[in-house]
Amino acid sequence: LMQKLGVEDRTMTSGENKAILSMTQPVDPAQKAHVQAVLDNVHTHFINAVKEGRGKKLKSNDPEIFSGLFWTGEQAVKLGIADRTGSLNTLKRELKTEKAVNYTIEYSPFDSVLGRMGSSIGQGFATSISQQVQSENTTKLQ
Repeated sequence: LMQKLGVEDRTMTSGENKAILSMTQPVDPAQKAHVQAVLDNVHTHFINAVKEGRGKKLKSNDPEIFSGLFWTGEQAVKLGIADRTGSLNTLKRELKTEKAVNYTIEYSPFDSVLGRMGSSIGQGFATSISQQVQSENTTKLQ
């Protein structure tokens, strides 16, 4: 598709493995094996951390729990990977306190305005390029 549209990859790196996850480069079997080994190792650490952290609260030894599937809060409680469902406000009421650490990232109003401005410029640029490529390459695609 990239060739049909006249788009070419110009990836420049300073190391032979810098573009290891590039979707425009052919998959190198050795690099793929390396990435898979890292993922497998991280997955094993994750499983061990959950089992250690949840202990006997886990209600199943079913490996599907660690398969990458996601669960609703209610399902997570049934599986033992969560204690219960609720919100920060529910917890505050139960603990009868207003003291709670809020980890929400606060942004300045300027961040929002500048972000939207940058996003709008980027979207306009992308739309313009898309329209130009589409009109120039309509015959190439037919």
